[in-house]
Amino acid sequence: IFSPSLRTGACQLYWSMLLLAAGSFFLLLYALMWEAGNIINLPHKRIGFYNFCLWNQTAGELQCLEFKDLMDMGVDQFDLVLARLCVYTVQVLCSFSPFLIIQAQYANTREAWEVTVVVLGLSAALLAGGLGLFLRETCVCIQLSELSGGFMALAGAQTLLLLQLFARPVFQAGNSVPLKISSCATGC
Repeated sequence: IFSPSLRTGACQLYWSMLLLAAGSFFLLLYALMWEAGNIINLPHKRIGFYNFCLWNQTAGELQCLEFKDLMDMGVDQFDLVLARLCVYTVQVLCSFSPFLIIQAQYANTREAWEVTVVVLGLSAALLAGGLGLFLRETCVCIQLSELSGGFMALAGAQTLLLLQLFARPVFQAGNSVPLKISSCATGC
């Protein structure tokens, strides 16, 4: 009843979406947990969602600044907290996205896919917004050449989230005939 090419294409897109979801989750885990949210991690400068440390020439060491010091530099405390909240919320949302993709594939209803798309879209928007807000507030102390692996991982996670959003309509359009998980697990 299913054409082999339809089943294979739908299965490939389904598994691709799951791999993209896992990839974005692990990139966020690396950036926010392993790198502790630092987007710059150099011996003379460490700037991240929880750290703002600059080299102090007189003391000869890295000195971490407090919120009041950042406010004196013109960095808004509320924007930093909001950026942190946005980015770390994405980590939580991305931990649920593989389950939402599986559920949407299993249920194969418009509503299930809409929930998945809303979570993916919200994740992509929060990550872009939080990272953009953080970079805007800290741009006086950041040079592009100083961005480290934590930033690259966040950018990679953003890319994978966007790829999931683009893959979903293709997956749904190619999956107009109900195709259950069991047929993808055995038929691909």
